[in-house]
Amino acid sequence: MTTRAETLYGTDEAEPRPLRFAAGPLTFELVTGNLRTIRLAGTEIVRGIQYLVRDRDWGTLAPSIADLRIERNASEGIRIAYRATCTDPDGARLDYEATIIATPTGLNFTVDNVARDEISANRVGFCILHPAALAGSPLSVEHGDGSVERSAFPVLIEPWQPFTDMRALTHEQDGLIVACRLDGDTFEMEDQRNWSDASYKTYVRPLAQPWPYVIPAGTRDRQSVRLTTSGVPPRRAETGGDIAVRVGEPIGVMPRIGLVIAPEEAAATERKHTWLARSGVQDLLLTFDATAGHGAGEMEVLARVARTVAARRTLECVLACTDDPDAELETIAAHVERAGLELDGIAVFPAPDLQSTPPGSEWPPCPPLEDVYSAARRAFPGLRLGGGMFGYFTEFNRKRVPAAMLDFVTHATCPIVHAADDLSVMQTLEAIPHIMRSARAIVPDKPYRVGPITIGMRQNPYGSRTIPNPDLRRMPMARNDPRQNGRFAHSATPPGPRMRSSTR
Repeated sequence: MTTRAETLYGTDEAEPRPLRFAAGPLTFELVTGNLRTIRLAGTEIVRGIQYLVRDRDWGTLAPSIADLRIERNASEGIRIAYRATCTDPDGARLDYEATIIATPTGLNFTVDNVARDEISANRVGFCILHPAALAGSPLSVEHGDGSVERSAFPVLIEPWQPFTDMRALTHEQDGLIVACRLDGDTFEMEDQRNWSDASYKTYVRPLAQPWPYVIPAGTRDRQSVRLTTSGVPPRRAETGGDIAVRVGEPIGVMPRIGLVIAPEEAAATERKHTWLARSGVQDLLLTFDATAGHGAGEMEVLARVARTVAARRTLECVLACTDDPDAELETIAAHVERAGLELDGIAVFPAPDLQSTPPGSEWPPCPPLEDVYSAARRAFPGLRLGGGMFGYFTEFNRKRVPAAMLDFVTHATCPIVHAADDLSVMQTLEAIPHIMRSARAIVPDKPYRVGPITIGMRQNPYGSRTIPNPDLRRMPMARNDPRQNGRFAHSATPPGPRMRSSTR
């Protein structure tokens, strides 16, 4: 019998329950040893302060927490302490001790760690999240040399780090001054809205430094984050009673809604062809990946599914780009013709662009996109041609495509790149308007398709693989996420293939 949790989330796994604390007007939650939803008199001033250990594929290692101690007293407010252990996929262990002290005007989060074994990691240390709602708010950044930069949180999404070499940041918000001091290493900020996180992230160890890096056994490290506030917080209206909801005038045309189908999903989708035909889906996005060994057989499977529903059909092609783009695209066109696949459009993505190029790294060799798009026009004359990124807005933002050669631009989105708890996944919806606004600033005059929109990560641009998830847990960077088959993802619709959306 299916449980209510399985119906809602696709799994019986229970999320950790947050412990809620208040030190006067300062409130926050403690979840798996980290702080989230830090508010002053009801105003969210910091979305999270997290101490993270991330492995060589950017997977976040879940800490095993022991000896949690909570003390309350008049002088310090609240004191929280615990011990934690993280173990990487090879069994290497890193231990740490954490102390959190909260008062009515701020808090201090300190961690001392020790590597019990030699461990390979991409990041070990603090990440501080400021909510995306601060876009445009005044911000001062103190750098390592003591100089202070007066600026603001970016409005349009920054492709690269807006601030580096950080020792402190102070922002203004609703009559408050909120200062965050960082000790123990060199910090920098990235605009996490790139990945649909609704936050700006200040993190330890600049990405320009090599990663993964090795931490020798016995190495010790201390880091701390100190948050202080001043000013008068706004008075919040009392809540309670009835809430009135009014439906206003239409604001525009509903975007087209579609489904993405990969060859490995096609057989199961074909068995559900009656549901697919009734779904009213307007677009089919058919995935063909030359780097995964796809060929004539996979194209035939996709063609069979496409014939079961009347919808606009677009073939998204990942090109190996190891040879002449014309030759590769002519081969794909021959597969399409033999399979009898009738298409309305094709989107092409060179394989070198599937891997993210972080700050300080060299772009991998890749044929000029102008040559790739021209070859696609020759191989598929008369079809709409799309381009952009097979991955996420991050890559779309960092490598600007020659959009004048295209009929539409596109990228995917996924909410579990950095965090996979239910709250964080839901909060990613806040970032979508920021992404669309920023994408329109880059390409203002072309049809814009967003998708596929999946909870699970279909491809990892930031590591060598997606994270295995055989037990179907809530896990960052996992290909299979249980919520994809629950009401959490589909509301009242039955489970099915993954979604895409298009503005035109």
